[in-house]
Amino acid sequence: MSSGEQRTTRRAADAGTSLAPATATAPGGEPDRSTQDSVIPLAVEPALRIAALGLLIYACVILIQPFVSILVWSVVFAVALYPVFKRISFWLGGRPRLAAIVVTFLGLMLVIGPATWLTLGLIDSVRTISEHVDLSKMSLPAPPARVKTWPLVGEQLHQFWELASTNVRSALGEIAPYLKPVGSSLLSIAGGAGAGFLKLLGAIVIAGFMLPAGPALAEAARKVARRLATRGDELVELAAATIRRVSVGVVGISALQALLAAPALILAGVPAASLLTSAVLILGIIQVGPSVVLLPLIVWSWFTMDLPKALLFTCYMVPVSLSDNLLRPVVMARGLSTPMPVILLGVLGGTVAAGITGLFLGPIVLAVVWELLLPWLREPVTSNQ
Repeated sequence: MSSGEQRTTRRAADAGTSLAPATATAPGGEPDRSTQDSVIPLAVEPALRIAALGLLIYACVILIQPFVSILVWSVVFAVALYPVFKRISFWLGGRPRLAAIVVTFLGLMLVIGPATWLTLGLIDSVRTISEHVDLSKMSLPAPPARVKTWPLVGEQLHQFWELASTNVRSALGEIAPYLKPVGSSLLSIAGGAGAGFLKLLGAIVIAGFMLPAGPALAEAARKVARRLATRGDELVELAAATIRRVSVGVVGISALQALLAAPALILAGVPAASLLTSAVLILGIIQVGPSVVLLPLIVWSWFTMDLPKALLFTCYMVPVSLSDNLLRPVVMARGLSTPMPVILLGVLGGTVAAGITGLFLGPIVLAVVWELLLPWLREPVTSNQ
């Protein structure tokens, strides 16, 4: 073999050695286990990172969960009140901090004022009931004898009715243990309402701090949205417009109906006018409608008022009761590309699923999903052939 052939053979051997897999062997000719064990951390490390990330996210959710409702409401207030904030800031000569203080003060007054009126009305109603109801003077007629013949409950009902006809206090004392769970439920509802009221006040204050930093917060939301979708800016604007439309179309119109109904209830001398006005507002917000309260009052007016007064009360209350059916679709449809049925479905479904918070989250979610789904449906179907 010539020297040139020897050099060629040596290069080929070297190349084959470099391309062969680097498998270390133990002295006995078997693969080195230390090399195989070093591959295991490379496979386990991504799983450990994902597990650590999941634990961090879970910890963040646990820590933020008590404040989710306050944060959601503060964002809703900030977005809904931002046009008012800009206008007041312009009137004040471009002073955003002073404008934020004014908007926060007005928001607190709009919440505290009706709540105080409702509380005073409840106290007055309870006082009136306590003054007119005297257990020592109450009496019930004796039970008919045929009550005993009723199946299952006849004997017990007859005994209790007979006791109540002679001594109301003793009868109430017997059923008092059964009324304790009801009282506990009412107390828990009252406590939840008080906590919700305090959260609402806190959300208004937090929204006041958000208003001057509105442009920076909006840009941060756009950056996050761009990471999640190519149309991030458009979706952020859609969410903000949906919040404003729902605020005006649901909360605004419900408040307008309550403000229109309150003077008529007071002038007509309807008992517990403040409580009924609050019921009109709440039922309008949760999409039940004020007709549940106002239509029975219209019927009541024809039995308790003079004919001219009852007719005037009816002519005024009927438009107030039905005005939301006309105004809400018109107001909520302005400025939104999402169809009105989608927004109403989000309002109703969100309210049923998540309460008052879902009133805003429901239409936002459905509007964003609709805007993402519509372009996908419009894309032409490409054939695989």
